[in-house]
Amino acid sequence: MLPLAYRVLTWPLPPLVLAYLRRRRQLGKEDGARLRERQGFAGVPRPPGPLVWIHAASVGEATAMLRLIELLLASRRELEILLTTGTVASARLLQQRLPPRTRHQFVPVDLPLWVERFLDHWRPDLALWVESELWPNLVLSTHARGVPMMLVNGRLSARSYRRWRRLPGLIRPMLGAFAYCFAQDGEQAERLRSLGAHEVAAVGDLKAAGKPLPVDIEQLRRLRRDIGPRPLWLAASTHPGEEEVAAAAHRQLAARHAGLLTVIAPRHPARGDAVAAMLRARGLGVARRSRGEPVTPQTQVYLADTIGELGLFYRLCGIAFVGGSMAYKGGHNPFEAARLDCAVLHGPDMSNCASMAAALAAAGAAEAVIGAEDLARAVAALLRDQRLRAARCAAGARAAADGQGILDAILARLSPWLDRVAASHAGPIDSVSTDTQTRVRSAVRA
Repeated sequence: MLPLAYRVLTWPLPPLVLAYLRRRRQLGKEDGARLRERQGFAGVPRPPGPLVWIHAASVGEATAMLRLIELLLASRRELEILLTTGTVASARLLQQRLPPRTRHQFVPVDLPLWVERFLDHWRPDLALWVESELWPNLVLSTHARGVPMMLVNGRLSARSYRRWRRLPGLIRPMLGAFAYCFAQDGEQAERLRSLGAHEVAAVGDLKAAGKPLPVDIEQLRRLRRDIGPRPLWLAASTHPGEEEVAAAAHRQLAARHAGLLTVIAPRHPARGDAVAAMLRARGLGVARRSRGEPVTPQTQVYLADTIGELGLFYRLCGIAFVGGSMAYKGGHNPFEAARLDCAVLHGPDMSNCASMAAALAAAGAAEAVIGAEDLARAVAALLRDQRLRAARCAAGARAAADGQGILDAILARLSPWLDRVAASHAGPIDSVSTDTQTRVRSAVRA
């Protein structure tokens, strides 16, 4: 009854939600040119043949799926991919990194009419949902059309788990609609089972199996030339409050390391104006990447407020504090830094990437810090001791190289479903072609 009540309650909301989306567009949180996609209108045609729809919430989830998408396409030449996300940042990043036979669309808002319009156009043959981005109308409408669904990299934070436990009438039908759930670890598998998932396997965190982030070698050379021999470090994927911590750490470090350059890469580059204003209010000389401002001897903080260049700054700096971990957002993927020869630092909350943080800690490749003073101490040790830094980088690279088995496990379990999808699109032309080949082989043998 609860899913039906949810559907009834959301049915009359389009006018209000459309006004809300227009307001978000004014704030830069929606793409004005593609706003109709949020209403279920397709921006591009559906390709012929089998289509796998992958839904990921934002940048981190979508990036984690790129390697799996490449392997899916390599294993099935006829396959096409639709990847949906809900954020402007993810759309801009994916424009640069999507492989052939893959297209991106914004996910429709979870209103019945908009969801049905989306599904009417795309008619997916298989749907993969990433982590915990579960919307009742979208999940249940997809299931009602007979589309097989898998939950990939399934994860529920402790807070989400407690919230869903209070709504069993809504979460059980949703999780029960998934034919298979691939959980990040045993704890997550048990949470999913207890909430109503049927077939669950703990296969590991898919983010641990990703490819190294791309690095523009020419830009890397140019930055190294402009910066010269100055000591530097990176605060990556930062959230509000973490830039202030990085600025305070810079002040302490600069007193002991002449010419220090701190690079700050906000998780959401649209916050660049606010971050730059905060840094300048603290008396720091700032150059902004998004405005093409060069690094000069007077630059104390280089603000990397661009999309798709995080790999460049990991490779450039060699020492990285991974954000989202001191602002209690669960932390971001530390393997991205480890794969690009960074000594990794992070705050106390790495709950979104717990297995990766644990692997780095066990390898002696990462260090947890609390507050500006602790962060400055840890960065200073790495700037001072090149052997320590090299040892942590090497240990981190080894720990981050162990994720291929996760992809293999997921692909093995997906293979029967992909075979069914391919078979469902095998038409008369394919049959004639096969018959013809058989007659040719018989004739040759005769």
